[in-house]
Amino acid sequence: MVYITRRERFNAAHKLWVEEWSAEKNIATFGKCSNKNWHGHNYDLFVTVKGRPDPITGFIIDVKQLSKIIKKEVVDKLDHSNLNLDVDFIPKGMQPTTENLVILIWKQLSPHIQGCQLHCIKLYETENIFAEYYGEE
Repeated sequence: MVYITRRERFNAAHKLWVEEWSAEKNIATFGKCSNKNWHGHNYDLFVTVKGRPDPITGFIIDVKQLSKIIKKEVVDKLDHSNLNLDVDFIPKGMQPTTENLVILIWKQLSPHIQGCQLHCIKLYETENIFAEYYGEE
C-alpha cells in the first residue's frame, strides 16, 4: 500500500460560542476563540489517499485531479468564509473547531475519491495545533 498526500490552503474566520452559556463561561472555555468579532486562521489541509500504483502511470491517483476535487468540494467553500455562517456543509450550531472540520471535510471528499481510498484528513489551524481524522466514527 502506498500513501500520497496533497496539501491545500484556505483562510477562514470563526467564533467558538455556546449561546446557552454566559459570556464568562464562553470566555473561560474558548478564550480568544470566543471573540465577539470573530477571528481568523490560515489553515493548511493535508489529504492523504492510499492504494496501489497503476502499473502504467505509476499513480495511485492523478494528484492534479485530487487537487481539483479538494478545491471544488472543500477549499472553494471554506476559503475566505465565516465558518459559523457561510458554509453549507457545516451544520448550524456546530462548533467549527478543527476537530469537527476534519470529519466534515472527510464527508465532503469521500464520495469523490475514485480508484483509491481516502486515508487521512489532517488540518492545521496553527503551526502548533492540528487534527487528524481517519474515517473512524
